Amino acid sequence: MKNRYLLPAALTAAAALLLTGCVNNEVATPDATGSTAAVTVDKAAEALLPDDIRQAGKLILGTDATYAPNEFKDANGDPIGWEIELADAMAGKLGLTTDYQVAKFDNIIPSITGGKYDVGLSSFFDTKERQQQVDMVDYFTAGIQWATLAGKSVDPDDACGLKVAVQNGTTEALDDVPAKSQACTDAGKPAIEALGYDTQDEATAAVTLGRADAMTADSPVVQYAVQQSDGKLELSGDVYSTFLYGMPIAKDRGDLGKALQAALQSLMDDGTYGSILSKWGVESGAIDKIDINGATS
Repeated sequence: MKNRYLLPAALTAAAALLLTGCVNNEVATPDATGSTAAVTVDKAAEALLPDDIRQAGKLILGTDATYAPNEFKDANGDPIGWEIELADAMAGKLGLTTDYQVAKFDNIIPSITGGKYDVGLSSFFDTKERQQQVDMVDYFTAGIQWATLAGKSVDPDDACGLKVAVQNGTTEALDDVPAKSQACTDAGKPAIEALGYDTQDEATAAVTLGRADAMTADSPVVQYAVQQSDGKLELSGDVYSTFLYGMPIAKDRGDLGKALQAALQSLMDDGTYGSILSKWGVESGAIDKIDINGATS
C-alpha cells in the first residue's frame, strides 16, 4: 500500500483507543472537517432495493469497529473510517440512512444469515468458502502483512516456534497462520503459536506489550498500526496473498446485492469512491469495477 494521510485531530482519541500506550497523537488530514460530500440518489439503484429495506429507510450493517483505518470508533464511540464513509455514501445513493451495529467479527456473518443485519461491513475477504454462506459485494483489494516490535525482525515464511497475534475469525487466523505453522511442522520445526483475540486492538497490543513476537492482519490495518505506533512497531515483510474485500449479504435477500453493486458503481463513476479512498490514503486498493462474488479461490 502507498503511504496514507493521517487522521484529523478530532479522531485522535479514537486512535488512542486502538493502540493504547503507543500512539502518535499529532495527526492531520487534507479534509479538516472529516466529512464526505453529499451524494444524490441513483434512482436505478434505488429501484432494485427489496421492499422491506425501502420501507424501513435504512440499512442495518454489522461491523467490528476495531480495524483502523477501515472501521473504528471516534471519541463518542461511533463507527468511523474509510469503509464507514463509503457505506454511508452507498446508502445515500439508495436514499437510505445507515444503522451500524457493533459486533465481534466472527459473529457478523451468522447474524446476516440469521436476519439480524442487512449487510456486513468489516473488511471481509471475499473467498469461495464465504460465498457458500453469503453473497459478497466486492469493493476493494488488500493483502496480508505482518508487524513486529521495532528492531525485531520476523520472516513471515519462517516464524516457526514464535507467538503470532491474530484476530479471531479472520483469514489470517483461520487459514494463513495455520498454513505457515503446518509448513513448519512438516519441515520438522516447532509450530507457530497463534494467539487469538476478539479484536484487532488486542492483537496489536499483544505485540506492543511483548506478549507476542509478531502480529498479522490486512495490509491497510497493519500499515496504519505501524504509522500510529510512534516508532514502536515496524513492518515485517511485504504484502502478500491479495484478496477482494466484500460486503456479505444473505443469499435470500432478493436484489439487495444488485442494489448495493449499482450504488457503489455509481459512486465509482461520479468520483466519490476514489475521493474517499484518497482522503484516507488507501487508494492503491481501489478496483476498476464493482462485482458480486468475484473471488475465484
